[in-house]
Order: sequence, then structure tokens, then C-alpha cells
Amino acid sequence: MSIQEFASFLSRIHPLDTLSRGDLENLSKSISIKTIQKNECIQSQGDIPTELYFVKEGLIQESYNDEVICVYSNHEFFDPISLIENYSKNSFFALKITICYVLERNIFIELLHDHKELESYFFQSISTKLNNNISNQKNEDLTNIMLAKVKDAHLHKAILADFNSSIYDAVTLNKKEQVPTLLLKDEKGKIFIVTDSDFREKVILNKMKFEESVGKISSANIIDINENEFLFNAYLLMTKHSIKRVVVRNDEKVIVGILDQISLSRFFASQTFSVSTEIEKAQNLVQLKNSSKSLLNIIKSLHEKGVKTAFISKLVNQLNRKIIDRVIKLTAPKELLKNYCFIVMGSEGRGEQIIKTDQDNALIINDNCTLDNRIINTYTHDLTEILVDFGFPRCDGNIMVSNSFWCRKNSDFKKQILSWVTHKTGDDFMNLAIFYDALCASGDINLLNELKTYLFEVSSSSQTFYTHFTKIIMDFDIPLGFFNGFVYAKDKEHQNEINIKKGGIFILVQSIRSLSLEHKIYRTNTIKRIIELEKIGVIETEFAEEIKEAFNFLNMIKLNAHLNSISLGKDVDNFINPKNLSSMEKDLLKDSFKIINKLKKKCELRYRLSYVQ
Repeated sequence: MSIQEFASFLSRIHPLDTLSRGDLENLSKSISIKTIQKNECIQSQGDIPTELYFVKEGLIQESYNDEVICVYSNHEFFDPISLIENYSKNSFFALKITICYVLERNIFIELLHDHKELESYFFQSISTKLNNNISNQKNEDLTNIMLAKVKDAHLHKAILADFNSSIYDAVTLNKKEQVPTLLLKDEKGKIFIVTDSDFREKVILNKMKFEESVGKISSANIIDINENEFLFNAYLLMTKHSIKRVVVRNDEKVIVGILDQISLSRFFASQTFSVSTEIEKAQNLVQLKNSSKSLLNIIKSLHEKGVKTAFISKLVNQLNRKIIDRVIKLTAPKELLKNYCFIVMGSEGRGEQIIKTDQDNALIINDNCTLDNRIINTYTHDLTEILVDFGFPRCDGNIMVSNSFWCRKNSDFKKQILSWVTHKTGDDFMNLAIFYDALCASGDINLLNELKTYLFEVSSSSQTFYTHFTKIIMDFDIPLGFFNGFVYAKDKEHQNEINIKKGGIFILVQSIRSLSLEHKIYRTNTIKRIIELEKIGVIETEFAEEIKEAFNFLNMIKLNAHLNSISLGKDVDNFINPKNLSSMEKDLLKDSFKIINKLKKKCELRYRLSYVQ
């Protein structure tokens, strides 16, 4: 390839597209070509990297301890961070024969020194680095499709019936097993297929008798595929043969299920969309529970694909609220359905809970509701048990609708809010903070908005009130020492670990919550509160960006730890071991703590927290 062709190739890659044509041609003189065979390892964990790679053709997978981090395809490069740090935290190998253009490390480093715009791109501000660290952990849509296996998609049960069975028996079996497709086997062992549409169209339109053999309406047009085959190949098979389903077999040739076009489309389009639809259409609690079981898999899938934690959180919380809403619609007394607002609070109210922890909920009942209290009490206890069965654990602090304290008429809640504001005890401020984060999950949102408005009206505008509301942040220390090292937990159970929630996330959330309450912001989500505070000038724009990215980064690290604990069968907690992080992640974690410390000091000064006990 000529220098001009190399230069043209590089000009289509950001940030090299900022270079002049002359600079690109000079750089191209140092480019070499390397062919990497399928499954060949280019760079291993712990290696000292020597080259920067640009993918011309093929696929390169980046892995950490057998976990896929990213996949690089045409016109993508890797791994500049390793070259800068002179250490490879991950391994890279080819998924197929791949052609790469290669640039030596010393040339790359010289390039950064000679071009400030490139240097600033790779050595960015804290907020930008944090943002890019999250957003760059991705797989492109094409590579997701190419890497997904048949067994990763939803497979229908493979139900086998006799070829000579009657149509009536086949329909009965079909209904009993609740499958859209039946497989038939004749005397010679040949497999046939019969579908729902076959029953509807062939039997009814042809006025066939139910005693006739189901084999008469079956089809022999069956294509097999191995469960470990790429899902994209299943799509190609269906397209090539103009079929709507394939029979899936394992390595022992045993049939393990049936993959149809609907399942394939759902997987490629949006797994969450199908779940959402199923939740809405559920006619009973059994159907609803089945629909909700895939939430954890959705979380894992989206996280592995590099979707931002904030987006995952938003999506999961929306689905959780859909589940709760549907539960109530299916179970609540009719009179109550006209006069209620079910609210979720805490992290779920802020839309920041991903892995279910515990229930934080309440029920606001319209003053006009005439339903007997005994009926309401019975129902709220039943509702709590249903939610437990659906994977929402009980709250250790008993902040649940089954507790009459959190199940009140609208006017009673107003009295309670006034009491919280005026008494100013630790518990009062805690309850006030919990309630301020409340979000309507089901019912009349106006009931909640009325209470929020009342809270703002009765909240003291004096410095003292907000000082006492905010001061709890002083009870928590940010786990960074004087020499920029981590300060670990003191208890033996969590040696060499830090509590990422107490040491970071809580301080940030409470600080933003205090500022938002003072300025009467209705938003519950922390990121949205930050945006509102920036709009009204309470937080400077650059600092607001840093806070948001620090918050997102900490939540990403927390989610990583939670999913890892679940995979190992361990209890989920908020402790992480920094030794399990890459050097880049450790630096970003320290940067995040520094940002939170800056926010803490801002609140400390604003509310004079150092002057109160």
C-alpha cells in the first residue's frame, strides 16, 4: 500500500483526522502491516506493549480474565492507554484472520509530544476521562451480533410427538406445553415440524378432521444449528432458506430447543422491549413473575456491552416500576385503585438502584377514599409479601407499605411532614431525606406532587434547618489519605477494601439532595438535580460535569462489584478492593473521591457544618 493510501486510511480515524495531510503522510512512512491469524494472541495481560494497532480488516477481542471487554473492528485502534502506561492490563487476540497497520510505541509517543491536540485527547480533564472511560467500554452493534451465540437467545422448548398422532392430540399437547411449535418423528426417525399457523390455516381452511394424522400438515423443511454457533449465522440460515425457525442441537446432536425469527429479532433489537411488553400484557401474577425473571440477565447483557451505568439504572428502574404498577393493578381493591399513589423512595426513588437491595416504599391514600382501614392493612401486608416474592427484599428499617407509618391518608402525611421539619431530630431528617427522594411508581402522581409542594412551603428557609439536614455528611470520611493513597476499612472482614457507598456515593447524593431541597427542586434523580443546580447557578458548569462523571464512575465500579458477587454466589455489599482495579481505574477512583471531597467542602462552608455538633 502506498503512503497516500496509508494517509487516507488514517485520516478516517479520530483523533488522527485532526492532523494535516503532510503530517499524515509522514506518519504513514512509519506504518507497517501485520497479519494476525485466528485465535492468535497479540498482547497478553502484564505485557509491556510495543506497538499501536489499527484494524484494517477483521476483529480483535480485548479480554480481562476471560471476560470480554471490547471488540475492535475496521478503522478502530488499540491500545493507546497501555502504550502510555507501559503496561497491558488486558489481553488481545484475533477472532478471525485480521490485518492490522502497526505503529511503534516510540513513534506514537513522539507524535503526542509534537501535537498538543492529540496529547490533550489522551491526557484529558478528569470529567472527560471519566466519561470516556465509561463510554469507550463498548461493543459495536455489529460485533455484538457477531459474538452472540445461539444459546444466548431465547429458545422455545423442543416438544417431540409421534408423526401419526391425531391433530386433536397434537393441539392438546401444544396447548399443555405452551409452545408455538411441535416437532414430529416418523418411523424412520426423520424429524418434521408443525406450527401454530399450520393448525390455524391448514386444518381450519381445509376443514380437516381432528382425527387425521398431524403429519399431514407438517413440513420436512428443517434446518439444524449448533447452540454454540454464532447467532448471526442463524439469521443468515433463515434468510438463505426462507424459513422462520431453526432446530438447535448441542455438541452431542441432541435437540435442545427451537430458535424462531421473533426471538432472534428481540435479541438483536432490544431484549428490554420484549420484557416491557410482557409485563404490560401479564394477566396474572404468575405471568408477571415469569416476565420479570430476565431483569438480571438484561442488566448483565447491557453492562457487558458497555452501556453506561446511568442508562442501565434508568431502564431497570422503569421496568421495576412497571412491575410494581402491574402488581397493584392486578391485586388492589377497586376502591383503592381510584384513590392512591404508590411511591418508591431511596435509591429506587432516585432511579439509581440497579441490583435490587430492599424495599423503600409508601402508600399515599386520597382523603376521599372510603375503604375500611382493615381492608387497606390486609392488602398492604399482602402487597409487601408479593413484592418480596418478586425479588424485592424487605427493608430492615421497615420502610414499607405494610408499616402503617408509611401508609397514610394525604392529610396525615402533611402532618407528618410538618413534624419532620419542626422537630429536627436525626430520625426526622432521615425520613425527610427518604421522602424527598420519593417517586410515583403507580397511581395518581398529583397526590405526591401536592405533598412535595407542601414540603417546600413548610421547610425552614433558615440556615439552621439546612445545616442540620446536611450535617450527616460529616459522619463519613472520604477514603483517601494525605499521600493520595486509599484508606481501607478497619474491620477484619473487609481488610484492604473500601466502602464505595459510605465513602463516596452517599456523601455526593446527600450533598446534592441538600442543595436541591434548599432550592425547591422537584427532581429526584441525582444527575438531574445536578443539572438543575447548574442551571440556576448554584454549581459551576465545569464542576457540575465533574460531579456527574464521578457519580457515574462510582456507580459503574459498584455495579461491577455487585455483578461479580452475584456470579460468585456471594452477598452483595458496597465494598470494593482497589487491587482488583486497573491502574487507570484506580487513578479515576482517586479523582472521583477528590471531586466528592471538593463538593463536601463546598457544603461544609455553605452550611457552616464545622460549627455544629
